[in-house]
Amino acid sequence: MSKIIIAIDGFSSTGKSTVAKQLAKKLNYIYVDTGAMYRAVAYFALENELIGDDFFKEDDLVNRLEDVNITFIFNETAGFAEVYLNGENIEAAIRTLKVSKYVSPVATLSAVRRKLVEQQQLMGKDKGIVMDGRDIGTVVFPNAELKVFMTASAETRAKRRYKELTDRGHELSYEDVLENVTTRDHIDSTREDSPLVKAKDAIEIDNSELTIEAQLNTIIGLAKALIA
Repeated sequence: MSKIIIAIDGFSSTGKSTVAKQLAKKLNYIYVDTGAMYRAVAYFALENELIGDDFFKEDDLVNRLEDVNITFIFNETAGFAEVYLNGENIEAAIRTLKVSKYVSPVATLSAVRRKLVEQQQLMGKDKGIVMDGRDIGTVVFPNAELKVFMTASAETRAKRRYKELTDRGHELSYEDVLENVTTRDHIDSTREDSPLVKAKDAIEIDNSELTIEAQLNTIIGLAKALIA
């Protein structure tokens, strides 16, 4: 059976990763969360005091990219690959609102994008991969056989993100989460290097009112038709 590349793009908190993980499992494909890779770089910048509320040492971060080694190691208990930075499991650490705040500014740096895109393209050289992010169908894999663009209203996405974070024990307000979502939307969509846009041949799915199961079934149907 032939293998394909499935690129899933879209705005933050649209559930791309959740659907992509389940899709990869159903198809027995490799799953790569590119957003986690950018989160890892943002986490590195925070830990090394290269970014903060009123500063961003862009040149220093670029000069230290050689010190950033991102890997994915499958966790059998969790059922998915977790993110490691220089050998340290940072899966939980990168999912905070604090890290979310700095992901988009870090992702605007061309040097960061070049480094991560190169790694992502190597991961997909043998196909049989599901990758989600912001520029997978437009930059990383412009020739992907299946491209999906996921969207939902900012309010819907903020509610989902707020529930996710509070369920993990984080104390924050819905207003802060909504502000983070809208700010990231603006930065992601207006950056000069690889802005978030829908690929011309991508299939758009507005999941504001869709369950994860409904989204998954739709994409599985599209994928199986292409694989067959």
